[in-house]
Amino acid sequence: MSQLDLNYVRRQFPALTDDVVFLDNAGGSQVAKPVIDRINDFMLSANVQLGATYGASVSAARKVAEGRAALARLLNADRAEEVVMGATATQLFGQLAQALVQHWEPGDEIIVSNFDHEANIGPWRLLEQRGIVVKTWELPEGEHKPGPDSLAPLLGPRTRLVAMTHCSNIFGSINDVRAIADLVHDHGAMVCVDGVAFAPHRAIDVKALDADFYGFSVYKTYGPHHAALYGKFDLLRHKAGNINHYFYGEDRVPNKLEPGNPNYELAHSCVGVIEYLEGLAAAHGINAKGRAAVEAAFDMIADYEAELSERLLAYLRSREDVTIVGDPSSDRDARVPTISFVIAGQSSRETVESVDTSGIGIRFGDFHSKRLVQALDLGDPDGVIRVSAVHYNSIEEMDRLIEQFESLREKAA
Repeated sequence: MSQLDLNYVRRQFPALTDDVVFLDNAGGSQVAKPVIDRINDFMLSANVQLGATYGASVSAARKVAEGRAALARLLNADRAEEVVMGATATQLFGQLAQALVQHWEPGDEIIVSNFDHEANIGPWRLLEQRGIVVKTWELPEGEHKPGPDSLAPLLGPRTRLVAMTHCSNIFGSINDVRAIADLVHDHGAMVCVDGVAFAPHRAIDVKALDADFYGFSVYKTYGPHHAALYGKFDLLRHKAGNINHYFYGEDRVPNKLEPGNPNYELAHSCVGVIEYLEGLAAAHGINAKGRAAVEAAFDMIADYEAELSERLLAYLRSREDVTIVGDPSSDRDARVPTISFVIAGQSSRETVESVDTSGIGIRFGDFHSKRLVQALDLGDPDGVIRVSAVHYNSIEEMDRLIEQFESLREKAA
């Protein structure tokens, strides 16, 4: 059994109550109290423009820099300048595409998948308008994790970049980014990783993954509606063009990739994500700060989330009328507690809307992984039912959801 102190965890999220069950966390998590405190701190003490010499402006610049450094710790980046900030991962991948294409030629190739969130597909496909050749990496039929074997035939001397996801927001499967990155680098190309579905559940380590670029949404990782994009410093400096004002030089990293500036108060509040994880570690007797606390906290989170996954997956496996979309196991190394399924003879939309009345929030649809859900051809135009838990959810909440599914089955019988 996991040793996670759930009472402590839930006290750190002011929005959590016994009346509402949040099981749509892959769409956006609740916000930890230290994050809220940091937003208030900035708005009350440093809500001015950066770049001036007077005290409040100097303080504001320092607070924003602290937020960027906190994101670098979450990513395990070597330096804060490797972090580009923006509103969403979709926006940041689009900005990256427009920066990189400035150094490419018509006929150069990029590879995107048919099994990822559109955030890391659509921006690259738009480059076809600039003469870039886009190839599609398709998931082999019956599989839920991509591997090097299916990618290798697509790689060639003009491949410039491969876009992939770290964790599917439909399957919940954790992909072997390092194996893919090694193959891509052997062909002289770069890899851009969508870590949005991974970041709330595990510690990101861009160095261990050897990812060239890696993006995630802070608002799905217990923080504000903010996002971060990591890029290796030399690549941001020499391979990405300027998409900001014309007088921002090529060497001005990361600001040349942040047109209009990031949101200051939200950037500063990212320090609160680190503070929450440090507090979680300390509450369990682990005396650690910074990156060490991030890793320790997420290790506990992974163990506990495997229990949450197993509670629901065991129930779904017991039903002959349920098709689990993805890995049916709860192995913490194989998946996160983002669980998708369909029920034979039942509309995904009607099932979810029936559960809504109980105060439990789940969801149906394709979740912007439309190409994947269409390719799976599950027989329901409303897509899959998705239950996405995080570590502040409880076993009791899973049991409440299971009771709702059982009640619906009895009514349908």
